[in-house]
Amino acid sequence: MLAYIIQRVVQSALVLLVVGLVAFSMFRFVGDPVDNMLGQERTQADIERLREVLGLDQPFVVQYYKFLSNAAQGNFGVSYRQGRAVSEILMERAPATLELAAVSGFLAISIGIALGVFTAIRRNGVGANLIMSVSLIGVSLPTFLIGILLIYLFSVELGWLPSFGRGETVKIGGWSTGFLTSSGLQALILPSITLGLYQMTLIMRLVRSEMLEVLRQDYIRFARARGLRERAVNFRHALKNTLVPVITVTGLQLGSIIAFAIITETVFQWPGVGLLFINAIQFVDIPVMAAYLMLISVMFVGINLIVDLLYFAIDPRLRVDRTAAH
Repeated sequence: MLAYIIQRVVQSALVLLVVGLVAFSMFRFVGDPVDNMLGQERTQADIERLREVLGLDQPFVVQYYKFLSNAAQGNFGVSYRQGRAVSEILMERAPATLELAAVSGFLAISIGIALGVFTAIRRNGVGANLIMSVSLIGVSLPTFLIGILLIYLFSVELGWLPSFGRGETVKIGGWSTGFLTSSGLQALILPSITLGLYQMTLIMRLVRSEMLEVLRQDYIRFARARGLRERAVNFRHALKNTLVPVITVTGLQLGSIIAFAIITETVFQWPGVGLLFINAIQFVDIPVMAAYLMLISVMFVGINLIVDLLYFAIDPRLRVDRTAAH
């Protein structure tokens, strides 16, 4: 187990190094931030002086090494646009994105698993067929279009929910939360549904497919032959074995929720790190863009690492195969 953990940690570190290199290389082609920071009356001396202050006059290898060494200490430099520490800006924006991702993930997992089990058990029922038909909307329509449709229906036509912003927030230490105010909770509803709908339908269809496969197994027939109640067969035996392969996909979808938040935050003008990244692209704010991609990469790699370890702990076949290999 320890050797497996060390192997996965080393692989995760290599992935982060490659992602950091690719991201830092791409930003050399999005434009020169000096052009946006200096006015029309700038001189060549002003340009050279600012490039020296920002460290842009140094070789690429030196810039990348300094970026990685500083990022390892939580220092992502200073925003070219705001003139503030990037880590400070991210700390201000991160609560909004993390709360949105947490609510979306909870809705996607809980409702997705529940509907997947229901449509598998009642696979020939009218309700199950209706749910499967409606779920095509979540799979087929792009996220931004779903958000616009929800805004039009619940904000413009019905006037029930706000169409943008985070609502009123409360400061608890260094964390700003909207969970403790009514306007904050209302503001969460539409963006969380928009962000989690695709993942919810994907999880639902996966659980249904796996559940139907498990229900055909011999040990399920044997459990029924023993006279066990249908509820015990479905939830104690079938669902438990269904969730083993679902864990991997669910973990990946949690990472996707954080990554796809950039679209939802743009549609709803949600003040999170995704909207911050969009604004940074417009102003060629390289430190903010690099910090955002590194932050998303760390979350993705961390979630995948946790999922791999959970999968290894839950499925005894992996432990047996690994022991046999040695």
